[in-house]
Amino acid sequence: MSSSFPTPKGVSEYVPPRADLFYAIRAAFAEQARLAGYGYLELAVFEDTNLFRRGVGESTDVVSKEMYTFEDRGGRSLTLRPEFTAGVLRSVLANGLHKQGALPVKVWTTGPAFRAERPQQGRYRQFYQLDLEAIGSDDPRVDAETIAIASRWYRSLGLTQIRLMLNSLGCRECRPAYRALLQEFLRGLDLDEPTRERIEINPLRVLDDKRPEVREQVAKAPLMADHLCDACQAHHDRVRELLADLGIEWEDSPTLVRGLDYYTRTTYEFEHPLLGAQSAIGGGGRYDGLSEDIGGPALPGIGFGLGLDRTILALEAEGTGFAAAPRCEVFGVALGEPAERRLFTMIDELRGAGVAADMAYGGKKLKGAMKDADRSGARYALILGERDIAAGSVQLKDLAGGDQTAVPLTELTATLKERLSR
Repeated sequence: MSSSFPTPKGVSEYVPPRADLFYAIRAAFAEQARLAGYGYLELAVFEDTNLFRRGVGESTDVVSKEMYTFEDRGGRSLTLRPEFTAGVLRSVLANGLHKQGALPVKVWTTGPAFRAERPQQGRYRQFYQLDLEAIGSDDPRVDAETIAIASRWYRSLGLTQIRLMLNSLGCRECRPAYRALLQEFLRGLDLDEPTRERIEINPLRVLDDKRPEVREQVAKAPLMADHLCDACQAHHDRVRELLADLGIEWEDSPTLVRGLDYYTRTTYEFEHPLLGAQSAIGGGGRYDGLSEDIGGPALPGIGFGLGLDRTILALEAEGTGFAAAPRCEVFGVALGEPAERRLFTMIDELRGAGVAADMAYGGKKLKGAMKDADRSGARYALILGERDIAAGSVQLKDLAGGDQTAVPLTELTATLKERLSR
């Protein structure tokens, strides 16, 4: 009988064995971040609503349509985080990390984020991201570093069809003139009233509109790439040179603006063609004015958010063969109560030696316990009876080939580690 409480609609929930893959790819990212000098940051799941209004932008769909906002018992307006960057920057400032050492502050975090969207494959109301941020430097090498970390992680998972889309959104010096030019163009189009209102608030958001009828009309809109100031053009050229030096391929995407207001200069997105309409599996960019927007000092920054849900979908679509470490390598089967007691300590000793081990519970007979061994996915079964205890040995059975041999208890751990390493 199933529970009368189903999984909440729009939640990307993971259970074994798929959850093992979720954990493994997250652990693989943690190692890439560590190798590049990024420290782990554990964030609050909810923030003051104004953090997102001021940081992400009132004109974005995220803020205007998709946030889960509520009042707490003190009447304060709080919001479940719809993205990570604003919260990471808030935490860096609140904890004074930008004052404690050399810049940039390099941190990463992970967890769920929340948006009130129409659920579909790859788009959820509760979804999971890996977030990495470098705060306090405008060096183009930092831009290229963040892209390289994400690219190396995707490659480590075996993904081969990732496409990197790259653009520059200029800065607060050159964007105003482009904004006026874009507004003049957009005002002449046949657009609905909400879109026309968006032209006056943030016209770049219109370029991000996914509706075919809008995309067709804006196809000939002026592009930021053609109106960069000398400093932004030099920055963009340098980022591309650095990516070429690293052997990272990209495609220039002059219409790429992404969905958040804080982006400046370098903006990028990772796409996977096998995911259809939800092909974007991660992306990021520079946000050099965000710190000032939320009341902090001038601190340039760049970072990204990579979707764990869509990365898993991409792995499954490509069939890469990337797999989590086995939850069980050795499964113990005891014949009789004395053997159960001895086997219990043996399993614990194996775990202490780094071997993933489990055993049958509930006093099962040999047949039932061996079925459990097969279901566990273990490579070997340990079969222990009173005669084995008296002989100081245990039966080691290869569950794939069926071979079974007696192994002295004093040699068991070494024997298993040697066989499992093959």
